[in-house]
Amino acid sequence: MATGLLFSGQGAQSVGMGRSLYENSAIAKALYDEANEILGWDLKTLCFEGPAEALTETKVCQPALYVQGYALFSILKEAGKLDNATAACGLSLGELTALAAAGVYDFATGLKLVAERGRLMQIACDATKGGMAAVIGGTPEDVQTFCDEFDIEIANLNCPGQIVISGDNSKVLEAVAVSKGRFKLCKPLNVAGAYHSKLMVSARDAFAEFIKDFDFKAPEIAVYTNVTGERVRDPQAIKDALVSQVVSSVRFEDNLRNMATENNLSDFYECGPGKVLTGFAKRIDKALSITPVSEFSDLPE
Repeated sequence: MATGLLFSGQGAQSVGMGRSLYENSAIAKALYDEANEILGWDLKTLCFEGPAEALTETKVCQPALYVQGYALFSILKEAGKLDNATAACGLSLGELTALAAAGVYDFATGLKLVAERGRLMQIACDATKGGMAAVIGGTPEDVQTFCDEFDIEIANLNCPGQIVISGDNSKVLEAVAVSKGRFKLCKPLNVAGAYHSKLMVSARDAFAEFIKDFDFKAPEIAVYTNVTGERVRDPQAIKDALVSQVVSSVRFEDNLRNMATENNLSDFYECGPGKVLTGFAKRIDKALSITPVSEFSDLPE
């Protein structure tokens, strides 16, 4: 039976993440030690000990999630659990982890890309007053109409009935205030900025310049991009998608549906903390079997 890989995105992080991997796996220990050297700052301590405020910062949590996701993938691969893995995707930041798992670039290259992406997005967050809100119980069409009224955007199409909106914080709060009766629930999210919106254009443009000289290879397994929800094969097309993704809607529901259908998948590993994608998957297709792995005790025998 073919297996798919899912990689967590920003928001799933929590203090203590990855500590058990570091303490029990030589592979994970080597990756975390290498990450500290590449980054030039102490990712390990922020992951394992916090504080939560520092770990939540965009420039920190993106590398933290990338390293943990890739470490889990590497441990599963060495244990022979991924011999039949045929496809991968991730949520926002997780897409970069999926591309590393697919062999588009190596661990170190991916970490450099993630660190710069996180740094640039942090700068964009600090320069703007952005906000986001979760909309529960609306169709994409209804939520798009709602966004158009307030000059805000759809950031995430996560699963049926769960959509995230993004934009200028005052406009998002204005939309939330008048949402009663239109949706089951509309609530602001505790985030640093307006991800996947036009408020991230400065980060997108700078990331496009940064990424252009990196060497990307054709993926060894099928990978799916958040920008379209579809499979992407060409190295330049993968680069273009990563750049666009900074300001584009994350089409995770389409990612998972297309990935499962086109590769005849029913079994997946979610690599990363929080079991967020497992929850989405249950609402997308109850027939899918997702095994979430976050810490050493979660790994299959």
